[in-house]
Amino acid sequence: MSLAPRRVTNPPNPWASRHVDWLDEPPPVQLEVFEEQARSVLSTNDSPDLPFRYSLNPYRGCQHACAYCYARPTHQYLELGAGSDFDSKIVVKLNAAQVLRRELSGSRWRAGRGWIAFSGVTDCYQPLEASYEITRACLEACDEFRHPVGVITKSALVRRDAALLARMAARGGAHVSVSIPFADEADSRAIEPWASSPATRFETLRRLSEAGVPTGVAIAPLIPGLNDSAVAEILTRAREAGATRAFMMLLRLPAEVAPVFEERLRASHPLRAEKVLSALREMRGGVLYEASFGRRMSGAGPRWAAVEQLFELQCRRLGYEAHVERLEPLRPDPTPRATQRGLFDD
Repeated sequence: MSLAPRRVTNPPNPWASRHVDWLDEPPPVQLEVFEEQARSVLSTNDSPDLPFRYSLNPYRGCQHACAYCYARPTHQYLELGAGSDFDSKIVVKLNAAQVLRRELSGSRWRAGRGWIAFSGVTDCYQPLEASYEITRACLEACDEFRHPVGVITKSALVRRDAALLARMAARGGAHVSVSIPFADEADSRAIEPWASSPATRFETLRRLSEAGVPTGVAIAPLIPGLNDSAVAEILTRAREAGATRAFMMLLRLPAEVAPVFEERLRASHPLRAEKVLSALREMRGGVLYEASFGRRMSGAGPRWAAVEQLFELQCRRLGYEAHVERLEPLRPDPTPRATQRGLFDD
């Protein structure tokens, strides 16, 4: 960024906006908003774990406060904490759409040069988007260039842009995956407290699909001993809501994420916590986190193989598309990408 983020003394209140009907109850933490002028907004990914090359994140930090979010350590680059700071001190890239237009019109870009992933790090439809509308402005910029995009979100706020995304799907390519790791409302509220409820997310899939937006469901992260028993239910309910693609990713607990997740897990599921952590180690070769490229998003061993087999069988039974591992733009990026079944976590 060109300048240090400027703290906003009186940030907008998304629950008092015209989009209030798409938002759940506000979190009980004091929100601090910082605004910045970004130098660039398109990030390049070279990890074999992720099947996208380019991503765009209009916000730093995320109000959804998911205990498992692997992006938490990125807040430390701003000299903020990976715990509650990540949930409550949000940086807004005010000029993201203008910078995006400049980058897309540059000599190294051409229309259709590989799709852009919205929310490669934090949710582009978190509550502040209701007030700032930066994600929408960036989508409009991509629509002008007929540039394919893929969105992943936990938020019902994406419904606001259903017509725009449907038009983009018909012109340059667009797809929305809704992340639904839990079928149980109580489990979801305990681990991802300020994201939309599972029922709201299934309804979001239905509304987007009916509007003509290609949709998918993400069981991300898969948390053994906590939500692996819900795989079949999630896939079934998502398919009934119109989803045609699906992917699954194993829980990642890098660096400072592990203590945040473990603290939340022990508080919400004290009798199951040890079993969950033990099962994760079983899928990770005896450790909680595998940092090697190509192995961060999936597991190993018989327990992981059983979950993968269940996932694949249910996808075939329900009629999900055979090639669900990535979004396919109308003019695909010729750069070889990972062939795993997945996009990216929150």
